[in-house]
Amino acid sequence: PAPMFHWSKWKKRMGASASSSKRPVFDEREDVNFDHFQILRAIGKGSFGKVCIVQKRDTEKMYAMKYMNKQQCIERDEVRNVFRELEILQEIEHVFLVNLWYSFQDEEDMFMVVDLLLGGDLRYHLQQNVQFTEETVKLYICEMALALDYLRSQHIIHRDVKPDNILLDEQGHAHLTDFNIATIIRDGERATALAGTKPYMAPEIFHSFLSGGTGYSFEVDWWSLGVMAYELLRGWRPYDIHSSNPVESLVQLFSTVSVQYSSAWSKEMVALLRKLLTVNPEHRFSCLGDIQASTYLSGVVWSDVCEKRVEPGFVPNKGRLHCDPTFELEEMILESRPLHKKKKRLAKNKSRDNSKDSSQSENDYLQECLEAIQQDFVIFNREKLKKSQEQPSESVSASETTDEAE
Repeated sequence: PAPMFHWSKWKKRMGASASSSKRPVFDEREDVNFDHFQILRAIGKGSFGKVCIVQKRDTEKMYAMKYMNKQQCIERDEVRNVFRELEILQEIEHVFLVNLWYSFQDEEDMFMVVDLLLGGDLRYHLQQNVQFTEETVKLYICEMALALDYLRSQHIIHRDVKPDNILLDEQGHAHLTDFNIATIIRDGERATALAGTKPYMAPEIFHSFLSGGTGYSFEVDWWSLGVMAYELLRGWRPYDIHSSNPVESLVQLFSTVSVQYSSAWSKEMVALLRKLLTVNPEHRFSCLGDIQASTYLSGVVWSDVCEKRVEPGFVPNKGRLHCDPTFELEEMILESRPLHKKKKRLAKNKSRDNSKDSSQSENDYLQECLEAIQQDFVIFNREKLKKSQEQPSESVSASETTDEAE
């Protein structure tokens, strides 16, 4: 396909123009807000939000910014999911996750500013007919195993591990994103909700939903990892499951259909996939220790994987922005409330609101919900958090130096 966007040239141009002008200085006591970022371009759509590339004006660092319209979230009953995702992301940070840096709001939208990963998601690359080698998929399994192991230590089940939610950086390393349906379970607890994307959901999720069983736990994410690894290698999934399939038929499917493995794959890879795709969660590989003990991964130097010192077999083309180019067109032409016109629109809305009696609101319920969001939304600034964590250690080392001098 023809190049969609010359990212490297554009990035150089942006860097040059930014450095030539004086950087703004923001008051550190001020909460981060929309004005602290320059909107560069739209790059995608989430489950109920949109994503664009932004540059923080004072540091010139670039991020991805997801923004979700408050009214739409209320109408779709998604506010709770947004708040849960924010609650989770504010508490976690890992090398193979897409990490949250800032969260803030204005009258219209809720914003999440996260790591910018320019290599595209694995779904996009599957659609571009990329042929993933065993070595490449092996590294993805290792990187995702480390991410899932970390999430387990934080009591988090992701529940939506799939190619669409694995983003690559420019070097080709994998990062897990989208915690919209993730859940937190404490020791001894089990999840019970029917949540996920059907083709990637573990059998026990359907079984629990149908029979009101004991629920499910962290093992479900490792099943999803197995489905995804199989799909990357073969181009299709191990089970022919679609979102329209009734739950009853899926429970039966797992007990009657056996997975077919390609004869072109190594015996060790097949053995690993079999352990990830074991229907009984008690016998499934479902922790980092299981993965590390497998014959196939016995030669892996895990410290090198953690430090991203293992070179990926697939490196995204740096001359392209790996997303659908129509996202930018939609934002500029089709979107009724485009982000780049937000400032002017909010100012107009404010003057309009001041000119009418607020008691004449057409929708009291909507207004109540909007006020609740405004009140309960948690503003987050990881940059400020890191600085505050560094300061005590700096003051300790300074006092130690003073003591030594005396």
